[in-house]
Amino acid sequence: MDSVPVTVRVVGLNDFHGNLLPLPRPVLVTVSEGETREVQAGGAAYLATAIAQTRAQSPYSMVVAAGDLIGASPLASSLFLDEPTIGVMNRIGLDFNAVGNHEFDRGWRELLRIQRGGCEQTGNRVPCAVETPYEGAGFDFLAANVLTEGGETLLPATGIRTFTTPQGELAVGVIGLTLKTTPLLVTPSGVDGLTLADEAATINALVPRLEAAGADAIIVAIHQGLGTTAGYNDLGCGGIAGPLLDILEQVDPRVDVVLSGHTHNAYVCDYGLIDADRPFLVTSAAFGGAMLTDIALEFRGGRLVAKMARNVVIAHGSDTQAGEFPRFAPDAGIAAYVQRYVDAARKAAERPVGRLAMEAVKGAGLGRLIADAQLAATRGAGAQIALMNSGGIRAPLVPDDDGTITFGDIYAVQPFGNVLLTKSLTGTQLHEILEQQFAGAEDELLSPSAGFAFTYDTGRAAGQRVTSATLDGQPIDPAAEYRVTMNSFLASGGDGFATFAQGTEAVTGPLDLDAIEAWFALHQVTPVPTVDRAMAIGQRRP
Repeated sequence: MDSVPVTVRVVGLNDFHGNLLPLPRPVLVTVSEGETREVQAGGAAYLATAIAQTRAQSPYSMVVAAGDLIGASPLASSLFLDEPTIGVMNRIGLDFNAVGNHEFDRGWRELLRIQRGGCEQTGNRVPCAVETPYEGAGFDFLAANVLTEGGETLLPATGIRTFTTPQGELAVGVIGLTLKTTPLLVTPSGVDGLTLADEAATINALVPRLEAAGADAIIVAIHQGLGTTAGYNDLGCGGIAGPLLDILEQVDPRVDVVLSGHTHNAYVCDYGLIDADRPFLVTSAAFGGAMLTDIALEFRGGRLVAKMARNVVIAHGSDTQAGEFPRFAPDAGIAAYVQRYVDAARKAAERPVGRLAMEAVKGAGLGRLIADAQLAATRGAGAQIALMNSGGIRAPLVPDDDGTITFGDIYAVQPFGNVLLTKSLTGTQLHEILEQQFAGAEDELLSPSAGFAFTYDTGRAAGQRVTSATLDGQPIDPAAEYRVTMNSFLASGGDGFATFAQGTEAVTGPLDLDAIEAWFALHQVTPVPTVDRAMAIGQRRP
């Protein structure tokens, strides 16, 4: 009957990043502005239970993710090319995942294999190491703004789930897309031959097509996001800012919900409070399976009449505050499946590679340690300088009580499988690279190897922020050539460092993991460089 309301439940996910196991450190949850809680969260088995309980609220439900489902993953998933993450999501019942930038970490050809299945080797690692054959994803990756050279989308642009209800058939359409700047965030060879179209224009072109196909509600899953000072469930959108806002202000008002990601933040924003003509909900569920978004779409007479969204913390463990974050039990089937891969990875993960003098973290020694290791590993190619990007450092390096570091530890720091390249760059090009650190909305400081140092002043005009650069105490000569080592991501212009790609006489070196392991082998106890080699002077950019 038309008078009986029907609710379609939508579970929103984003930025899972192959976190099959619970997150290793407590998650900081902003419950309201200025008020936070720490909670043990995440893990595929707990997430599966939470999703099942959320879906059980209605006989009509679906699960949609907003990208970075795979890539930059912990060892148990990444060592096996993220095949177990797909296996988990197949079992959980994921319907659609918008591609994120990390879906392209191993290249678009490998992404197609992940979607379609099979054991074709497209990179350094051998697929199907645990399950043969790999069956592929039982859900669709959506890539509405990722175009091939022939002008077609690499993967489907949209999807529709149709439910048979007392009101008749109800259809929910989904548009999935990534951020247009994805080519700046991945190794360029990973997106070779592809074009990334404007996000808002892509969405707006597809809305009428979904309506024509019978969609009664439209969800956009986009791998771009926001920041906020508000609580994780504060509909008031307090302190909302970020690159997604520029897209939202252009989006067709017929969109009902925007699932977002990329920034790893947690929010539920009623965008109608910002723009009354666009009363859609905008959500993000943190990262790593720490949360999900529970979305209710209420229909009467075949029309969407109300919508609600709230984030649910996937909490577990004795430290959880009862009542505020209800605890979830692990799903036994998912736990057993994950354990199969954990066991397969254990031998590699537990192998000691050396000892470390102290904890090393990004921004406080870890980048310098990696750069030193890469310089040592490529001296044979004439390397004089090595530079490491902060975005390539995915975890701190924390030794055991006796200082031991394992392969699993170093893998968590650098999970991408990059190779090292040494190129010739002029002093002028080197200066351009240093200036490119400040070209984006946020500074992307490079960590230099020992002997190379620079100073900068972010209060100065663009192109003039690097105030000095020296090698072994001598100023960099603009006309001279220098042999510089970087990972393959940077070497092809990743993270916006386009000038790296201009280097000549490239010599391919070892994998980044092999370089850091060899560095540990050179030391009885490996020191963490404590002297800063990139020093700010003058005004800091706000």
